[in-house]
Amino acid sequence: MDTTEPTRLTGLPSWLLTQTAAHAGRLVSEGLAGVEARGYHYRVLATLDEYGPASQADLGRRSGIHLSDLVAAINELAARGYVQRSPDPDDRRRNVVTVTDAGRRQLAALDEQLAAVQQRLLTPLDGEERAQLAALLTKLLAYHRLSS
Repeated sequence: MDTTEPTRLTGLPSWLLTQTAAHAGRLVSEGLAGVEARGYHYRVLATLDEYGPASQADLGRRSGIHLSDLVAAINELAARGYVQRSPDPDDRRRNVVTVTDAGRRQLAALDEQLAAVQQRLLTPLDGEERAQLAALLTKLLAYHRLSS
């Protein structure tokens, strides 16, 4: 590793995860910006595609996006025709957000873009190493989500 940081720092898994996450975040942001999207757009569209129409509150919980950020993302997606808001038939005070056909096409394009980003990020790893890394990170994340 070509670095000027002290080895006692660069050998810490927490430091390695933080540095790698920062790099991954930059790659994802750049990749999505190339198709005029943001990470929140992907998270909203993917959540709606997987779980179906949802209230903004449920969508926020499922996607892990804070409500103020979620409203901005939904506004942007609605302006592009990727999602539609409609009154909840059970509670007219709430809106239900639904992904449109155009939103599904955009999600497919974002999936392709993110696959290219994953390839770039994980270039030095072979397929088995990629699977192992994903399994280990999944295990860590699951543990810390349960304990917090």
